[in-house]
Amino acid sequence: MPTTQELQDFAQQVRRDIVRMVHAVKSGHPGGSLGCNEFLTVLYQDIMEYSTDFDMNGTNEDVFFLSNGHISPVFYSVLARSGFFPVEELATFRKLNTRLQGHPTTHEGLPGIRMASGSLGQGMSNAIGAAQAKKLNNDSKLVYSLHGDGELQEGQIWEAAMYAAGKNVDNYIAAIDYNGQQIDGSTDHVMPMGDLKAKFEAFGWIVLDVEKGNDIESIQKGMAEAKSLTGNGKPVCVLLHTEMGNGIDFMMYTHTWHGKPPSDEQLADALNQNPETLGDY
Repeated sequence: MPTTQELQDFAQQVRRDIVRMVHAVKSGHPGGSLGCNEFLTVLYQDIMEYSTDFDMNGTNEDVFFLSNGHISPVFYSVLARSGFFPVEELATFRKLNTRLQGHPTTHEGLPGIRMASGSLGQGMSNAIGAAQAKKLNNDSKLVYSLHGDGELQEGQIWEAAMYAAGKNVDNYIAAIDYNGQQIDGSTDHVMPMGDLKAKFEAFGWIVLDVEKGNDIESIQKGMAEAKSLTGNGKPVCVLLHTEMGNGIDFMMYTHTWHGKPPSDEQLADALNQNPETLGDY
C-alpha cells in the first residue's frame, strides 16, 4: 500500500505531465484534468485491483470508464505512470496518427482504454453494462466510472441512473467531479442541477460526499467506504468536491482553464509550483 507522501509525489508528477502535454500542442483541457488528478491517482495507485497486462474483457479485475473524456491528459498520465504504456508516449499527445488523441479512442488499442469518450453522458451506460456482465460471469470485481458535474445535464445519465438502481447493479461505483464549473461558466449559471445527493438518492443510489475531493487521505477514506457499501443491492455514487485547476494557483477558482493551454511563461510558473518527483517524459 503506497504512503500518503508517495501518492502526493505521484500526483505532483501528473500535474507536470498535464500542463506539459497541453502546452506542447497548444490544445487540450488542463482544468478538469488537474481537478481529477488526486482521485485518479488514488484509484489507480491504491483502490483498484487490476493488471497492466491489458485486455478489453477485464475479467477478474476492477475496470474503469472515463466518461468525461476531455480530461484525457490526466487519464493518459496516470495510465502511463501506472505501467500501462511507456511514459515517453505522453509526448505524442494530440499529434496526428498517435494513440493519445484529444479524447480517448479504442481503435488504436491503447492499453487502459475500454471506451471512446468525449460525447458526454455515455460512460455510465457503458459502465453499467460492464458491471452486469461481471455479474453474469460470476466475476466479483468492481466497475468504476468518472463523470463531470456538467455532464449530468445530459438526459442519458439519468436514464442510466434509473436503470442501475432498478436492476440492482450493486457492483458499480460512479464518481462525480463536483467542481461547479463547466466550459461556459458555473454549472449554476449554465444549468442549475439542485441537490445532486438528493437526486441520486431519489433514484435509489447510495451516495457519499467527499468534501475534500483533492485531498489524498479524504479520497482514500471515501473510496474505501464506497467499496464497503457495494453488494447491498444499490449502485454507489461518490460526490467529489474538487477544485478545477487544482495545484496550479493561476488556474484555480475559475472555469477559464477548462480548455485553454498555458503560455511558455505560464508553463514555467506551473512547473515551478510542482517540482519534478518521478521523472519527466
